[in-house]
Amino acid sequence: MPIEGLGQIDQVYDGSGLKIGIVHARWNDKVINALVEGAQSQLKKMGVKSENIEIMSVPGSYELPFGTKTLAKAASFDAIISIGVLIKGSTMHFEYIADAVSHGLMRLQEELNIPVIFGLLTCLTELQAEERAGITENGHNHGVDWGSAAVEMATKWNNARK
Repeated sequence: MPIEGLGQIDQVYDGSGLKIGIVHARWNDKVINALVEGAQSQLKKMGVKSENIEIMSVPGSYELPFGTKTLAKAASFDAIISIGVLIKGSTMHFEYIADAVSHGLMRLQEELNIPVIFGLLTCLTELQAEERAGITENGHNHGVDWGSAAVEMATKWNNARK
């Protein structure tokens, strides 16, 4: 028996009154640009006004937690999407960065008391990253999912605080 509330979302969320931040790394810019565009496009599709989407870049994924915190403290946001791409290489660098960024972004949700959407791709190959950015023929742009998640979580969080 399915558990109510899990699976596909049938509810439509209105983002017209929301302010959403996007912080993105600059490494792997081909993939990053597609993911940021996907998130922006979906935010607008869900009613978030262009002037209520603020975008900031940081050098790499390791800087995402600090950039997210800095953006959150600069203005009042309903949610922030943190976007980065890590592609496994031949050293342990990938594991250290993935772990640090994951824990850092998770902690920020509690500290900032707003939804921080986890937009960190951790891929084994460049092709996997391109697939997850919707660049390949059979790919899907996860930035779209992160835009949807930001509007849903911000709406639910704002309603819960009322």
